[in-house]
Amino acid sequence: MPTVAEKRRTFRALHESGCFVMPNPWDVGSARYLQSLGFKALATTSSGAGWSLGYADGAVPIDAMLEHIRTIAAASDVPVNADYLAGFAVEPEQLGINVIRCVATGVAGLSIEDATADVPVLDFDLAVARIAAARAAIDATGGDTLLVARSEVFFSDHAEPLKEAIRRLKAFAAAGADCLYAPGAATRDDIRALVEAVAPKPFNVLVGGPSELTVADLAALGVRRISTGGALARAAWGGFQAAAAEIAEKGSFAGLKNAAPGRALNDLFAANAGRRAK
Repeated sequence: MPTVAEKRRTFRALHESGCFVMPNPWDVGSARYLQSLGFKALATTSSGAGWSLGYADGAVPIDAMLEHIRTIAAASDVPVNADYLAGFAVEPEQLGINVIRCVATGVAGLSIEDATADVPVLDFDLAVARIAAARAAIDATGGDTLLVARSEVFFSDHAEPLKEAIRRLKAFAAAGADCLYAPGAATRDDIRALVEAVAPKPFNVLVGGPSELTVADLAALGVRRISTGGALARAAWGGFQAAAAEIAEKGSFAGLKNAAPGRALNDLFAANAGRRAK
């Protein structure tokens, strides 16, 4: 397996040109499967992690989340970006401490949001100070972990979300973020405006459901990387829920017709038998 330093160098190189898809596994098995499809990088998902551990999104304790992140990073040959929510802190000083803990898991990058479970969008100056603190923390560890600054303003009731997202992302870039991200931006015009606003730094787009936009479309708009958030975990849960409900409510096993072949899964994971995350 590549070393952590090698994976971090590879991850930075991916952000220098072109466009790549970075899907979000929710456990070791899904990470290994996505890697087998040839994806060049992966990212954890806070929602997928929560559901796999029996929590709502955002309710996983920091120690459990760090262990989840560490396990997926260790199990993957490709770089892994950590969905680190708001960094499990509001104040910049504690955020910096928590960022150092995340870097120690072996991730190639980590994202910090400007919202918490209690505050849809944090005060602008505080949000910028938090990214500066995350930057300083990463630099103190050697500086090779990619910092992604993420604004949740599209999910708030802000009157002008695009304008505010641009204001925040530009300030986050100036504070030291390596990559910028505003989930919820979905139209061509909004995505193009965000890409242009943060250039030459890379911009991440979330595709969390069916979309008319293809990878080629997003690449043409200048998007550098595409993530899927909790969408793949929800797709897996959707199949599981439908099949289980069919059994519980109708006494029918018809819902199992779309189950993946066990032989194929065994073959995939047998190839990784000597490299299981510990």
